Amino acid sequence: MATFNEFPIRTLDELRQFEAAMTLEQRLPERSVLDVFIGSVARQPERTAVTMIMTGAPDEQPRRVNYAQLLGMVRRSANMFHSLGGPRPGVAYMLPSLIETHATLWGAETAGYAVPINFLLQIEHIAALLEASDSRILVALGPHPVLDIWQKALALRERLPGLTLIRVAPPGTPAVERVIDFHTALAAQPEDHLVFGEPGKDDDVAAYFHTGGTTGTPKLVAHTHRGQLTAAFGGAAMGNYRSDDVFTGTFPLFHVAGTIACGLGVFLAGMELLVMSPGGLRTPAMVQGFWRLVAQYKATLVGGVPTSMGAVLEVPLDGADISAVRAGVTGAALLPPAVGNRFRQVTGCNLYEVYGMTEASGLIAYDPFAGASQAGSVGWALPYTRVEVRRFGTDGQLGEVCKRGEVGVVSVSGPHVSPGYRNPSHDAGIFDNGVLNTGDLGYTDEQGRLYMAGRSKDLIIRSGHNIDPVMIENAMAEHAAVALAAAVGMPDGYAGELPVCFLTLRPGALVSDAELHAHAQQHIGERPAWPKHFYIVDAIPVTSVGKIFKPELRCHAAARLVSTVLSEEHQLPNALVEVSAGGTRGLIVNVTLPATAASAMPTIKQALASYLFEARIAIAS
Repeated sequence: MATFNEFPIRTLDELRQFEAAMTLEQRLPERSVLDVFIGSVARQPERTAVTMIMTGAPDEQPRRVNYAQLLGMVRRSANMFHSLGGPRPGVAYMLPSLIETHATLWGAETAGYAVPINFLLQIEHIAALLEASDSRILVALGPHPVLDIWQKALALRERLPGLTLIRVAPPGTPAVERVIDFHTALAAQPEDHLVFGEPGKDDDVAAYFHTGGTTGTPKLVAHTHRGQLTAAFGGAAMGNYRSDDVFTGTFPLFHVAGTIACGLGVFLAGMELLVMSPGGLRTPAMVQGFWRLVAQYKATLVGGVPTSMGAVLEVPLDGADISAVRAGVTGAALLPPAVGNRFRQVTGCNLYEVYGMTEASGLIAYDPFAGASQAGSVGWALPYTRVEVRRFGTDGQLGEVCKRGEVGVVSVSGPHVSPGYRNPSHDAGIFDNGVLNTGDLGYTDEQGRLYMAGRSKDLIIRSGHNIDPVMIENAMAEHAAVALAAAVGMPDGYAGELPVCFLTLRPGALVSDAELHAHAQQHIGERPAWPKHFYIVDAIPVTSVGKIFKPELRCHAAARLVSTVLSEEHQLPNALVEVSAGGTRGLIVNVTLPATAASAMPTIKQALASYLFEARIAIAS
């Protein structure tokens, strides 16, 4: 069984001592994800593995399964998938966070490979993922009053002949022709052994996770058993996970944060996972009741993406006893310092940052929970892995290693790095002989700690000056009226891009444009980074896991610019402007002029030609 907590890791020296004391193989004898559950059962079969909260009501009786029961469910589901799909089947699922989702995920990886699907994607994208992954089985949530998962599942079955559909629905739900009931099929399988021999292990592909956002056809990243185990082990070691910990589960189970950092790593340590509703912190009741539930279930590790943590920190404790909490954890996006400071004020504990990526089996670096948190740092690379910050080469490839404090591109190597995408043509520029080019910007300090500086593709480039949007966002988040800040580049005919900042305000807060500009000039050291405009909005778009979705904001910024140009310079306030990502220059701007303005088309084409977007102009019919 895995050995990782004989002493806590607090410093880089202690991390190196940890690595030198034993090899990874000695510390991590598990060879498959199934071994993780077998090991936890051997240690403490009656320990609660998962507590499932549905509504968060004070008198709710949550559903609980212990490790022995969870292992039985995983074996049953693996046997079911083998009986339906034969050897090494591809099993996709569209499910919210449920106990059944864990049974599906780990059972699929045991029998073949799992394909977790973001059920918020459009049908066309999901169908493309199913075809690209060669998934013959789809597990989906049955009819739901809000989610349209089941409608999508039925439509996908019609599009993809031969797709076996399994429905997760409450007992007594009327049967549907050519649909297998999850619970009935599970009950028909043995729970004490596998019917097909050995499970997947070592370098076998355990899963394909899609990445690439919510538009276009996402890429499929291969995860091996060894890769997932290494990442989960590293997270457990750096997090100083203990078997008596209770970890709040708020990340979705189609994302690596929910499956590896807050899933497999939790189970490897024999901890209790507290699943805070099927929708996590996207469920308003979970946000409003967060601290009461943390107190009620004696959670010791609490976490979520920075936007979610910012939301729960606006909720008063109201006397909730959260003294059991020993640390907070956040990841999937950069943490604004104001949120970390607020967390310490509310809980008395540190909010530690985790850095991960789908292409590295979900985890890359941890700020160790046993150490003193360093604001802005994601800590050090996981045990037995390496992270280097490297310069851009003149050929577009990664160059030499950067000096301390010098911003460069983060590269990763180690057994947790994916072998590549399912379609090898996507590997170019990202995977190179076991080294992963993350595309993330970062730097290290004198202690070797890693600090993130945003995505290279999110850089705002003003007249050749690279501006890190995180610097703007962190400064504006310090303003007392600001709840969330997101900076992007707005097209500019002279500078290429100018920084602008979208803001949401705290409840009841008011702030003037002049105050915001004054705050920016006082707290942002680089004059070129002072935002040209501030846009106060009701909500900033986020992805399904709570990351700020900057492509949409860049589109909004461009649309505002073009609308202003047409209105103020060409007296066309009624022209229709629509902006989308794509095209040869990153943005496509579609302008529809009223018929009365047809003669102005050449002038407008010329005016928009100086901007870094692809302009398409038409006349309304």
